[in-house]
Amino acid sequence: MGELAKQQLVITAIGEDQAGVVSALTQLVSDCHCNITDSRIAILGNELTFIMLLCGDMAAISRVEHLLPNKGMELGLLTMMKRTSSHTEEQFSGGYTLEYLGIDTPGTLSKITGYFAEHNISICSLKSDTYAQDGDIQMRCELEFNVPQELDIDAFKVAFEALSQRLNIDYTFKRIR
Repeated sequence: MGELAKQQLVITAIGEDQAGVVSALTQLVSDCHCNITDSRIAILGNELTFIMLLCGDMAAISRVEHLLPNKGMELGLLTMMKRTSSHTEEQFSGGYTLEYLGIDTPGTLSKITGYFAEHNISICSLKSDTYAQDGDIQMRCELEFNVPQELDIDAFKVAFEALSQRLNIDYTFKRIR
């Protein structure tokens, strides 16, 4: 498929976690002659959240846009769609992960993502959850992020160490690209 003919569509489907939902949605996409180029699934409470990035020609994307609302209603899902274009990567000096753990405290994730925003850091992926351990509720989080070329990563890490002490979290940084 030529670059000019390629269209992209982001789909989000949210609803009760039940067997066959993912299969029904991926079959619809396949029947419309679209390709799933990226996807994520998360179970939050009893709800399934399924996000897909589709690629196809104009007619294929239009078929999905036409058929998805009825399929979503049939499956008891809230669905949303938005056309998009290919992501253009800015100039990054590298990609990293940050994993942190600590006692669950309101505002921790907000403070960390705010710190990243202050440093113009692009968060690519974020996963967080809580669990019980030794009578406390613990939090854990993993962020994948890209570091802009102009950022002094060593100074960033030193300042993050001070933030982690104020938030009482243990963490690790890993370079992944």
